[in-house]
Amino acid sequence: MFLARLAAVLLVASLAGCYAYDPYYHPYPSAPPKFDQAWNATIGAFVDQGVEIQTQDRANGVVSGRRGGVNVNARLVQQADGRVRVEINAGGNLAEDPGLPDRVSRSYDARMGRG
Repeated sequence: MFLARLAAVLLVASLAGCYAYDPYYHPYPSAPPKFDQAWNATIGAFVDQGVEIQTQDRANGVVSGRRGGVNVNARLVQQADGRVRVEINAGGNLAEDPGLPDRVSRSYDARMGRG
């Protein structure tokens, strides 16, 4: 009986020095979700170019606005690989401001850090 107790005490004493470390997690750079970044850049591009936003439907990724007689629409699509496709289209009286769609697109690119 004495030997059994002694063995138990030795076992407990030997475990007291053991420590299980948490696994090392490699840090990943934190970046805003791509959809959020693209959405904010789209809204900002409209504002930069003086396009009055008329509708915003974030759930469906649609922004519509107007500047004078030119309608500007943007559609954001989350792709399976995590990237976001952004389509910016213009319609209406484009003769009034033919460079507007290009300026909105360049403003979007600048806000995304592409230019």
